[in-house]
Amino acid sequence: MLDAAKPNPGPLDRLEDAVRPYAKALTAFSGGVDSTLVAAVARRLLGRDNAPAVIGDSPSLPRSELAQARELAEALDLRLVVIAPNEQDDPGYQANAGDRCYYCKTHLYEHLHAYAAEHDYTTIFNGTNADDLGDHRPGLRAADEAEVVSPLVAAGLDKDDVRELAKELGLPNWDKPAAACLASRIPYGTPVTLKRLAQVEAAEAALQSLGFVGLRVRHHDQVARIELPADQMQQILDPDVRLGVARAVKSAGFLYVSLDLEGFRSGSGNVALTVSGLHA
Repeated sequence: MLDAAKPNPGPLDRLEDAVRPYAKALTAFSGGVDSTLVAAVARRLLGRDNAPAVIGDSPSLPRSELAQARELAEALDLRLVVIAPNEQDDPGYQANAGDRCYYCKTHLYEHLHAYAAEHDYTTIFNGTNADDLGDHRPGLRAADEAEVVSPLVAAGLDKDDVRELAKELGLPNWDKPAAACLASRIPYGTPVTLKRLAQVEAAEAALQSLGFVGLRVRHHDQVARIELPADQMQQILDPDVRLGVARAVKSAGFLYVSLDLEGFRSGSGNVALTVSGLHA
């Protein structure tokens, strides 16, 4: 409930009003700006021990992202808990239909609830923001079923609001590019395997070592399809860079390397849902 003493509450006021009623809460933490904002505000309002950040570690999480999440938690004095959701063992997740994220988030929230029950936490927060509600996100159904609370949605904050507020609060990752699990690089209908996840992670890490950021390597069997932000397209046209990219990606286990001329698009794999009929 919004504070009646503030007739025109700002974004931070609204977010604090969404968090404050809960005495003890876990935040499903990814290291992205959305969940970081929620975790940081919860930690300040509820106290460090009453508001830990919990990250799910699995083969779909790049090692670099886990390391960055640890560093971020230390910088913000968040108590970080690492759990293993084991979604990789679920045939529904492995099948990689249009509802893959549902199985992933279901496992995550089941483990979060188990941790919460064991340690006497009453609530689970996530970093869903108002813009997420209009996208294809089966994980939102899992969150509803698990009765997860979305403070950013309750506060009416969209992605731009989140970044602006995170910047105002001095969060180190306020401008971090959006990230997604490695499984999102595998086309719907192609089974998620440890080998495919490892190939994508190795290829993306290799490109990052060459100076590229905010990219995706999409897995198409023997072909790696690289999506780069538009402002980095020119860089890859340099002959030496182009050949270095090809060698780096092939070293990850791909036979062919392609560059997507449309560049990076978040959720570009969702286009296939309408064509294939996998939308769930």
